[in-house]
Amino acid sequence: MRIGAVARATGCTPRVLRHYEEQGLITSTRAANGYREYDPAAVTRVRNIRHLLDAGLTLDDVRVFLPCLDGDVTAAPPSPTGLRVARERLAVLDARIAAQVAARNRLAAALHAAALTVPAPPMSIKEFASPAGHSTTQTP
Repeated sequence: MRIGAVARATGCTPRVLRHYEEQGLITSTRAANGYREYDPAAVTRVRNIRHLLDAGLTLDDVRVFLPCLDGDVTAAPPSPTGLRVARERLAVLDARIAAQVAARNRLAAALHAAALTVPAPPMSIKEFASPAGHSTTQTP
């Protein structure tokens, strides 16, 4: 299969497929004209790579799963190594989320404090003349 066919079958771009190849996750051969040729099994492999990436793993993490990327990774029993990698990645994600929540809370507190120290904008003459902020225009 040529790179375009694999790209269409997997929903990836040819650039992504070349990147996976550079990273050693998939392989191709070269046709006489220089075009990349992939084994049809590459479609399953790329779909599995995408599944693992979508789950939050990195390409480095995915390398641990190389021996099982040609099968159904969603149905295969988890290996101790795969579970370890997934738990480590989850811990990294949890730490990043906690850091982002802390940063958000600091920003929210700073905005709240700033709102308390900034005086309200002056009222316009129209607002000042209107009793209790009601509109001065009359309705029929």
